Amino acid sequence: MKGSTIALFPEASYGAALNCVGIAQALRREGAHPVFICHDGFRGVFAEYGFAEYPLPAEAGMPASEAVDWNSFVSRHRESFRRPAAEQIESYVVPTWEAIVSSAARAEAPLRALLARLKPAAVVLDNVVMFPAIRRSGLPWVRVISCAETELPDADVPPYLSGCAAGDRAGWAAFRTRYEAAVAPVHRRFNALMAEAGLDPYPDMEFLEPSPYLNLLLAPEILRHRRAAPLDPQRFVFLEGCVRSEGPYQPPVFAEQDGGPLVYVSFGSLGAVDTVLIERMIGVFATLPCRFLVAVGGFRDQYSLVPDNVFLDGWFPQPSVVAKSSLFIHHGGNNSVCEALYFGVPSLVMPYCWDGHDNARRMSETGTGRALPRYDWSDDDLRGAILGLLADTAMNARLRACSARMKAADGAGVAARAILDVLPVTAARR
Repeated sequence: MKGSTIALFPEASYGAALNCVGIAQALRREGAHPVFICHDGFRGVFAEYGFAEYPLPAEAGMPASEAVDWNSFVSRHRESFRRPAAEQIESYVVPTWEAIVSSAARAEAPLRALLARLKPAAVVLDNVVMFPAIRRSGLPWVRVISCAETELPDADVPPYLSGCAAGDRAGWAAFRTRYEAAVAPVHRRFNALMAEAGLDPYPDMEFLEPSPYLNLLLAPEILRHRRAAPLDPQRFVFLEGCVRSEGPYQPPVFAEQDGGPLVYVSFGSLGAVDTVLIERMIGVFATLPCRFLVAVGGFRDQYSLVPDNVFLDGWFPQPSVVAKSSLFIHHGGNNSVCEALYFGVPSLVMPYCWDGHDNARRMSETGTGRALPRYDWSDDDLRGAILGLLADTAMNARLRACSARMKAADGAGVAARAILDVLPVTAARR
């Protein structure tokens, strides 16, 4: 199926978007023609990597003012991030699902028209919600599960978004009860959207089912849970991560500690709004014999006094920077987790929402990183965590072995070939 047009449709987050870039790069190497369907605010993200992009209009039967500005959304809910995962259900998780379902409703008409115009051989959906236009199109679709593995439920896997420990069955039950009660109203609204499109309702709490064609999971082997119901390897393919290619990166020259270990700090495009937290961390960085690269998004001008061992920038080519780092401090987003493991770099995870809680817990459980509460820490706590991880020779050896496995696995290439292998079968079905 060389030359086939494959439409990749990631959710409106840089994690999913850049993960799909890695898959698209591999599809292009295999001779396919990958293109991107994207939300309006992501214009230019994929073109920068040389891909055609087709933005969905901001207005689709609803006022443009109702479109979700995710930076503003996160900023409005910032106080929720000080609470444990279970206490974020009502204050953050439910509003997030409401915003996601609204986005799916707004996208319906333009997405249906765009799929009819593009006529792709398949759609790769890196999202947490089904779009009726995709189900109704009759096109084969591939689901990418790029959040924590917990997104795919199982009796022996902690509940998605809970941050629960692997053996905490009582905690699992309590979280599920609270989650299901809180999310039920927005789930009814989602099923109303399905009904409007002439589609069957989804089971309780399900917003997106596994694809009948192919499902790609990013979770590396070192983090995986043992499942009560093993997944069919023909339909569920683990990728050992899926890291995109970026150009080389040369760290700047630092006025102080220029020979010290390089520590990269990024809380993602949305986490950068938390400037008070980052400024507090920078105060601790000034006392350490390390160099720090800190991603601050569009908030660079809010930092006036920057220590000589700290360099701030709005954006870094993350895979290339992580490859040169001795430690990665991040929020537990799945791309950051996989990139740290891919390059054998220890993680200090300071989660604030969504699957970051699950990933922080799992990295701690598997000895691939350490979790630190996002706000409830002292200067000595942060200082000790950084120095402890840099000195942890056992963890670093474990991570080097993991890195070698992941690089040999070629996750992006596996994903591309699996997608292309589906096409002759689905073409015959159609």
